[in-house]
Amino acid sequence: MNAAARSSKPQFSPLAYWNTVPVGKVQAVLRHAFQRWGRPQRFRVDNGTPWGSVGDLPTDLALWLLGLDVGISPNPPRRPQDNGVVERSQGTGKRWAEPGACADAKELQQRLQEMDVIQREEYPSLKGRSRLEVYPGLKHSGRAYSQNWERKHWRMDLVLAHLAGYAVPRKVDKSGTVSVYNRNHYVGKLHTGKIVYVMLDPLRQEWIFSDDRGNQLRSQPAEQICRQRIVTLTVTSRR
Repeated sequence: MNAAARSSKPQFSPLAYWNTVPVGKVQAVLRHAFQRWGRPQRFRVDNGTPWGSVGDLPTDLALWLLGLDVGISPNPPRRPQDNGVVERSQGTGKRWAEPGACADAKELQQRLQEMDVIQREEYPSLKGRSRLEVYPGLKHSGRAYSQNWERKHWRMDLVLAHLAGYAVPRKVDKSGTVSVYNRNHYVGKLHTGKIVYVMLDPLRQEWIFSDDRGNQLRSQPAEQICRQRIVTLTVTSRR
């Protein structure tokens, strides 16, 4: 295809497209990938919806991954060099696939898949050998996954243990409440304007609200932290 023909095609913006993808669709794509490649040991995630949130509680998607026994490693903000191997691989895929020449997401996906096969299975990147030849484990992680497996083995205890390590700040509003997963929780008007810390008691499955000295102010059931809400990605209230 010559340059003139390409310039007449509608310009597809991958960033604009992915910023509008519903979190449920992201989950569906991950399930498909896990079934093909196996569950990874750990996920490196960016600090934005739907992946992660710097200094705050894990997102709905992250909670679901934790229950699958997939660890979460957030990328430090504004430090792409800390994820250099992945960044370089994505950069190569982007150059080879030429997203600007794609008419839509379907065409871009097809090109990316083709380039991924070349990078992994054909390109002589390691002393004349492909990555797959050098690292045969790339075929599959060895960690089983299917939706039937998920129904039987998804683990709430892993989620609770992870959440128990958080103490996130919230400012009490004029009605005496703070927001946790976009749901209001009453702390008390006496504390209006103050910063309190939200923690999870994993045994009682309660939110604990404490002051900056560690004194407990109030506790409330963590009703949104349950298997059904996590697996369906409805922990966060969509107001």
